[in-house]
Amino acid sequence: MTSKEELFRSLVAEHQEMVINTCYRFVFNHEDAEDLAQDVFVEVFRSLEQFREEAKLSTWIYRIAVTKSLDHLRRLKRKKRFSSLKRIIGVADPVEDIAAPFTDNPAEALAGSERARILYDALNSLPDSQKTAFLLSKQEGYSNQEIADILKTSVSAVESLVHRAKKSLHDKLYAFYSEH
Repeated sequence: MTSKEELFRSLVAEHQEMVINTCYRFVFNHEDAEDLAQDVFVEVFRSLEQFREEAKLSTWIYRIAVTKSLDHLRRLKRKKRFSSLKRIIGVADPVEDIAAPFTDNPAEALAGSERARILYDALNSLPDSQKTAFLLSKQEGYSNQEIADILKTSVSAVESLVHRAKKSLHDKLYAFYSEH
């Protein structure tokens, strides 16, 4: 076994859980998150020789995971638009995947899945940069400096993105719950 393969195995062992969790925070689907994590590590393996030690290795891997997750969401949006068009012109009915609930109580599962859908919709309505900064900060617990490194931007830009994301989410969720 070559040293590159050994390094890769240790990278996967060390970072796999973080990559899967990161992808899940963006796509809210365990199977998609696991598939994306595989794509991330394929990219890591292919690009390992090009890695410049300008950032920490974990930051570089995290950046790839975020990029792959956002690309996946963009593809889903394109598919959804195409499905809507097909439905309008009567070609086919789109089928939506609904994750199985993690509870045995149907009322709790429905309420929980409804809240999750509302939050998911609100998060997905944010611009990618705001959504990414917000998730990295609030879900992953990264510092503004670490987020700036991942997004290749300044700390003040990260602070602004997180602030705008929080305000936008607050406004969207407040409006939704005021109506309902």
